Amino acid sequence: MDQTVFISKNNTATFRCPQCGQAKTADVSKYASTDKKISVNCTCACGHHFRCRLEKRKQYRKGADLPGKFTLLGKNGPEDTGLAKVVDLSTTGLKLKMTVPRTFPIGAKLLVEFRLDDRKRTPMEKRVIVRNVSGLYVGASFHPNEPDDPALGFYLMR
Repeated sequence: MDQTVFISKNNTATFRCPQCGQAKTADVSKYASTDKKISVNCTCACGHHFRCRLEKRKQYRKGADLPGKFTLLGKNGPEDTGLAKVVDLSTTGLKLKMTVPRTFPIGAKLLVEFRLDDRKRTPMEKRVIVRNVSGLYVGASFHPNEPDDPALGFYLMR
């Protein structure tokens, strides 16, 4: 399985050998401007070969499997509601997997409710803005007026 390596602000990436733990930082600026998924073959000084996937996201995304529900917020109140699963989270947004395909317009506002799978089963209620829709998946960013949540920050760090 490919290991994920994040591209830094100065277009470098640090590759760590899964065999010996040795790390090497390399210039990856030639990959930073492409929109394609990038996987590179790496060879460590110890002789071990491994693959890495370069990730250009600004924020780390944590995979999740958190059942929840959503409400489509219209100008005159709730317009639609349903079940969804949070499949990844970051400090800036989330990705939902719907139970049935939805045709939310880009920019639509949703209220998403779910519980973290931490020890306290922390309830989350987040207002989000739809950024993309692909089949059953909906990518959304947190509403700008949504306050930072320390519980979410701790969850993402563990």
